[in-house]
Amino acid sequence: MTETEAAIILLSAKVALAATLFALPLAFAVAWLLARRCFVGKGLLQAIVTLPLVLPPVATGYGLLLLFGTQGPLGRLMEAVFGLTFAFRWTGAALAAGVMAFPLLVRPIRLSLEAVDRGLEEAAATLGARRIIVFLTVTLPLALPGLLAGAVLGFAKALGEFGATITFVSNIPGQTQTLSLAIYSLLQSPTGDAAALRLIVVSILLALGAVLLSEWAGRLIRRGGDGRA
Repeated sequence: MTETEAAIILLSAKVALAATLFALPLAFAVAWLLARRCFVGKGLLQAIVTLPLVLPPVATGYGLLLLFGTQGPLGRLMEAVFGLTFAFRWTGAALAAGVMAFPLLVRPIRLSLEAVDRGLEEAAATLGARRIIVFLTVTLPLALPGLLAGAVLGFAKALGEFGATITFVSNIPGQTQTLSLAIYSLLQSPTGDAAALRLIVVSILLALGAVLLSEWAGRLIRRGGDGRA
């Protein structure tokens, strides 16, 4: 593997990890609302969350460009307040990957929260535990397998994101060229087949490793952390 290919892999991992870490808290909050609250517009919120899965990725990327580009309202706001630029930067690639992965984060977390036995929460509250204590000691541990599954699915999706990323931040080597974009570029070259194949194998191994890690950690959590996988 060449130094360039190693840099592409590291950039892809950085983008996917940043996308997952920043999307996870918001995904949990949205999943909590959908699982535990009844409110006007709940169906609309669910539809909005699902949009990145059903819209063409290019449309999502163009929407991000309009909102977070250098001339977009949110892009100008983020640059003025936080000094953060998204257009044609790795941060933009992370934003695009996070948006595309968001539905895959929300769904398993929501299902996990819906499966939590509310009687256990009520019992803890009856014994005098505050709401935050009930959440930290009862709800969160029981929902942890879904949280972990969502994080892994989101990471894997972010790692392979293509359409929204190339539309929003282009395909810039060393800055926004992640694994999928690099593979696409290599396949356009008559001499790029071997390098593209290497990156494809790396992509498969990373995704497979993430899923296996999720399965192992999920079993460990369900068995009470006794270390038997």
